[in-house]
Amino acid sequence: MFAGLGAVENEMIDLTLLIGVFLVALLAFANGSNDVSKGIATLVGSGVTDYRRAILWGSFCTVVGGLVGAAFSLPMVRTFTNGILSNGITYPIWLPFAVMGGAIGWVLLASRLGLPISTTHSIIGAICGVALVSVGIQGIQWISLMQRVVLPLLLSPVLSLALTFLIFPLIRAGLSSWKGHCLCVLPAQPVQVVQQQGRVLRVLPAEPEVITFTENADQCAGQKALSLTVTVDSFHWLSSGLVSLARGLNDAPKMVALLVTVSLMAGINSPHLLGQGFVAVAMGMGLGSWLTGRRVTRVLAERVTQMDHLQGFSANLTTAILVTMAAKFGLPVSTTHVSSCAILGVGLRRGKASINWKVVGEILLAWVITLPVSGLLAAGFYLLLTLW
Repeated sequence: MFAGLGAVENEMIDLTLLIGVFLVALLAFANGSNDVSKGIATLVGSGVTDYRRAILWGSFCTVVGGLVGAAFSLPMVRTFTNGILSNGITYPIWLPFAVMGGAIGWVLLASRLGLPISTTHSIIGAICGVALVSVGIQGIQWISLMQRVVLPLLLSPVLSLALTFLIFPLIRAGLSSWKGHCLCVLPAQPVQVVQQQGRVLRVLPAEPEVITFTENADQCAGQKALSLTVTVDSFHWLSSGLVSLARGLNDAPKMVALLVTVSLMAGINSPHLLGQGFVAVAMGMGLGSWLTGRRVTRVLAERVTQMDHLQGFSANLTTAILVTMAAKFGLPVSTTHVSSCAILGVGLRRGKASINWKVVGEILLAWVITLPVSGLLAAGFYLLLTLW
């Protein structure tokens, strides 16, 4: 009889973990649908490429970032596992499921409405909402929450806007007149055909010659040769990929932390859980980015401000630096806030009239309501789960 009870208990543990993995993957899908825009909107907005190529590039780099996060972003996992909820309190097993339900609901709704919001904010709001409704105000480490979470979230957008505003003139001065470089492989001697009485006796192949980098990439244009061209747009593509990779580094551990919480509450000790969690989250983010990432991308690319390739590169460079450093030190900044304010910063360089303030106001309103809406949704999910 006791063996039968043990088998049932093991089945319940397996089911709990399976549900946790599914919800984390779904949250990652929702994250991809909203957040892929933060790395690629400047590519489309500045006319470097179209939506399909940009989203494919952003999806690929996001998956790489999510996978690399397994080795690079563990401090962020610890922040979201131990830095918000109070220690020494027994929380109900349904807590992480309700948190994920609240965050998923709001992120998917915002993506449907084309609002670029923060998954980080959504998760934090959901955690606080469930903690308050389940154990009360003592369930949250308020000092730790303010120092380790809220303060970085508040400072990072301001720093992003200021940094982009300051560095753009330097980038424009250094790159505006640069025509790029190219490395070409051209035939030093053309193909020679030896003929006698109309018959081909032998063919002497062309001899290749490597021509060093030229100062103007246009010199390679029209040449029938192998060439590698490096222009400002090349840097823009690179910076866009770095932003998407940094987003994966920064966002994946926050969602994996929820899966770790499920395992801790269920008493599951699996040495492979972290690795499996990062794989599930990375794949979910990539799939969500590719399938449903266009709507929010269009808002940031077309409706906030017009930009050229140098402005887009400047915004991406700032975002990549700040988000990567935050992931390294376990600071849960919002890629949404950093990227959006970087775009706003380059727009302000052209004057206030170049900014669509109505759209900016809608984005700011979405940022403000994310915490309470996610918290209310998560609290509602928690109450439904406890009744069930």
